[in-house]
Amino acid sequence: MSRPRAVITGVSSGIGAATARRLLDDGWLVTGLSRRKPEFEDATFSWIECDLSDLANLRHAVSDLGPIDAIVHAAGLQRSARLGDLSTTDSHAMWEVHVAAAEQLVDTLIDDVVDGGRIVLIGSRTMTGVAGKSQYTATKAAQFAMARSWALELMDRAITVNVVAPGPTSTPMLSDPARSATPPTMPPLGRFIEPEEIAGTVAFLLSPSARSITGQALVQCAGSSL
Repeated sequence: MSRPRAVITGVSSGIGAATARRLLDDGWLVTGLSRRKPEFEDATFSWIECDLSDLANLRHAVSDLGPIDAIVHAAGLQRSARLGDLSTTDSHAMWEVHVAAAEQLVDTLIDDVVDGGRIVLIGSRTMTGVAGKSQYTATKAAQFAMARSWALELMDRAITVNVVAPGPTSTPMLSDPARSATPPTMPPLGRFIEPEEIAGTVAFLLSPSARSITGQALVQCAGSSL
């Protein structure tokens, strides 16, 4: 049997890199997109340099990949500010990467996704709202609404669409000065989540055991949402 193939965004670090490594270990062929080249290499991994905020370039970059079994949109950024200090530039930047890029990516590739394929968006447990993160949370709420809409549209092809919604995860985003207005809070379980844990949840959603899960947000937050 041929190996399944996944397209993953944000593979240069964090959850995207961890997911790429996990799927490679599981025997997948992986095509990764990011602005910076990942530190890892593998014979079954191919990398495409791509700025996801450049939507025309994104469409061109993935326009001729062939059959695809899974799409994982893991690229992300966070800018934080409270009311009275909101930045339109930051809002547009987050919308472009979290929503517009996901929309462009899936819209371009959907005819290449095999029946029974999988789509996973990396969202955030903050999608229901957090003080100081209104612009960020708006994009994450939009991801979930978009995923549910796609899940309904793709039901007849048995393509599942889900969101994995992490809490505070040990990635470069956690210490990014751009989110200094809302410093991370230690989850109740007493540790930050590792990217490999999120990758494991994504791998589960791509497995045969998850073929009946669609249109859902799986919150993985170490107790932060309790």
